[in-house]
Amino acid sequence: MTRRLLIIEDDPGLQSQMRWCFSEELDITVASDRESALAALRRSEPDVVTLDLGLPPDPGGASAGFALLEEILRLAPMTKVIVVTGREDKENAVKAIGMGASDFYQKPLDADILTFVVHRAFRLAELERENQDLTSHRNGTNIKGIVAASPQMLAICRTLEKVAPTDVTTLITGETGTGKELLARAIHDLSQRGQKPFAAINCAAIPENLLESELFGFEKGSFTGATHSKKGKIESANGGTLFLDEIGDMPMALQAKLLRFLQERLVDRVGSVQPIPVDVRVVCATHRDVKSLIESGEFREDLYYRISEITLEVPAVREREGDAAVIAQSLLKSLGNQMERPALCFSEDAVDAINSYAWPGNVREMINKIKRATIMADGKRVTAEDLELPSEHTAQNHQLNLRQVRENAERHAIVQALRTCNFNIAQTSRLLGVTRPTLYNLTDKYRIETSAEPAKT
Repeated sequence: MTRRLLIIEDDPGLQSQMRWCFSEELDITVASDRESALAALRRSEPDVVTLDLGLPPDPGGASAGFALLEEILRLAPMTKVIVVTGREDKENAVKAIGMGASDFYQKPLDADILTFVVHRAFRLAELERENQDLTSHRNGTNIKGIVAASPQMLAICRTLEKVAPTDVTTLITGETGTGKELLARAIHDLSQRGQKPFAAINCAAIPENLLESELFGFEKGSFTGATHSKKGKIESANGGTLFLDEIGDMPMALQAKLLRFLQERLVDRVGSVQPIPVDVRVVCATHRDVKSLIESGEFREDLYYRISEITLEVPAVREREGDAAVIAQSLLKSLGNQMERPALCFSEDAVDAINSYAWPGNVREMINKIKRATIMADGKRVTAEDLELPSEHTAQNHQLNLRQVRENAERHAIVQALRTCNFNIAQTSRLLGVTRPTLYNLTDKYRIETSAEPAKT
């Protein structure tokens, strides 16, 4: 993006000197009074403005400059204004900063200092613009923790916002690391139960013999070591939401008991004869294909219909158009702030690598790579190398590697010749125009099967 600078200065000599400082780097517009400055502001929409406070009709004072400063900030509040004052005019500089100017510069002109101040203002403008872009993406949804710009994910968020105020049991499916628990918490937060407990349990992380007591609780003396009664997760969520993560891994015996609870909303503690009524909303999640589990007899079909009154199928990051870069920018900002490196940004090759990478581990993998890159980046720009991702340039170089191309072609030719000659080594060597020992060396080199079995490709 072209950097645009507006220089407001009534002295032609200083105008020329300031233009000379940036002539090859920036798109520069010059104005010498209020009218031409406001016209240039509307026409070129500069990112940074340098404003000499001593403008006509008050070249010896600062009243015209202050009035123009107010108008600039009103018309273009995101523009960074650097006020230019005399060396003995610090009071006006302080006043200008208080009015909203981003910085000040004192005459006489020093090219190095002026360049530094102006480039610092451009960098601040870029950071604010990046933050605004990210915020505008996130405004597509009211869901805390979810950064989404793709149509696929925004559709999920819209559905969630409709579902949350109801009490329907919801099943969230999707690959590991796609944010299923965040969506479950959002359902709770946006519901009338938002101020009540949110209890989560991972059905795959707890041994089968303990999962029942964790879910339903137990009475004192119901088994060895039960020295006191204990509420289960379901009772703990009374009035709120119960989140059953990885429900596809729940043992069959417990599936029957959970089905009874969903039908009757009564909890039977282990060792108890008195059911306990519980008012709780149930949200489930799994990375597994539940319909395949039903076909293989690993999941009850009747339970599936109970937990999937509404189903949210969360797409993988690679299936979300444009989301990878948006999520990465958000993560870099938050992780950069945590590690006291708030000025970090992605280089062009890093953005290309993020968009082209498949992200098999989804957001969880992205967090891992960006956290490492935040620590390892040498400068202020995070590169594809810092992220340990293949850049597009590297991929092209790999495709153009002559040795690799030659070896791939050689291997393919040998396999095709063997198949054509029905794996007869003598005929294959004659077809390829090499000796039998050479052919054996090549098949050993490329680990090609020379028996009548299908060749490994």
